[in-house]
Amino acid sequence: MYDPDRVYYVYILASKSRVLYIGITRHLAVRIAQHKEGTYGAFTNKYKVHRLVCFERFHSPSAAIAREKQLKGWIRAKKVALIERDNPTWDDLAAEWETAGPSTRGPTTAARSG
Repeated sequence: MYDPDRVYYVYILASKSRVLYIGITRHLAVRIAQHKEGTYGAFTNKYKVHRLVCFERFHSPSAAIAREKQLKGWIRAKKVALIERDNPTWDDLAAEWETAGPSTRGPTTAARSG
């Protein structure tokens, strides 16, 4: 059943040396803050993979899971092309986001329009 208030995010993080990590979450801003704080994901913490370079929204958990699996199955060049299509300079899309705790559902309105 479609619920417009339920949003799922598939996201790609990158390190400065462009090591990639692909994940899925319902609370994007909180999850990114956890990655940046080093409290979520041993891989991302070990390799300093903290910059949000790409994300997509879904209203179905099955669609989000399918997309995450699809992206993880792609060769690196295809993942890089996806990132560079919308974020050619690999900027941290979450650099200016604020989190308000576990209830934060994703990027703020300002972050989406910026």
